[in-house]
Amino acid sequence: MNDHVAVPDAPTPTTLGTADIMAIMAALPHRYPFLLIDKVIEIDGDRSGVGIKNVTINEPHFQGHFPGAPVMPGVLMIEGMAQTAGAICVSSRTAPGAPRVVYFMTIDNAKFRKPVVPGDVVEYHMTQLKKRRNMWWFKGEAKVAGVLVCEAEISAMIVDA
Repeated sequence: MNDHVAVPDAPTPTTLGTADIMAIMAALPHRYPFLLIDKVIEIDGDRSGVGIKNVTINEPHFQGHFPGAPVMPGVLMIEGMAQTAGAICVSSRTAPGAPRVVYFMTIDNAKFRKPVVPGDVVEYHMTQLKKRRNMWWFKGEAKVAGVLVCEAEISAMIVDA
């Protein structure tokens, strides 16, 4: 008599990765003042990740947007989403060889919900919608303290240089 009962395998836990500023600069060609993410956390392959942007008053766009009432330009939040998605895609690749370039392809359904101001920490929550060869489509949600401030769907393409 066998008293052993088979137990179904438990799901394998996902190991989430991170990318500090040095890893981001190795993955993306952007540099100050156009590097708009400080780190990426909770990277799940090329499926999702969260980019972090610490918004500070000494950023150059605040000199003119707007004096006396600084507001982060919405287009820079969209770019922060794209940079987060690009860093996720590049960090997920295992192909050796030439450096990669990430091209921003499309922006759809962009909505701006609430102003972002100096002192805010923006979280770019990026989730893959689909992937085909060297192209990715992502849904992005920018949040400050858990509140949705911006959302958009974007696509990007990686080209081996």
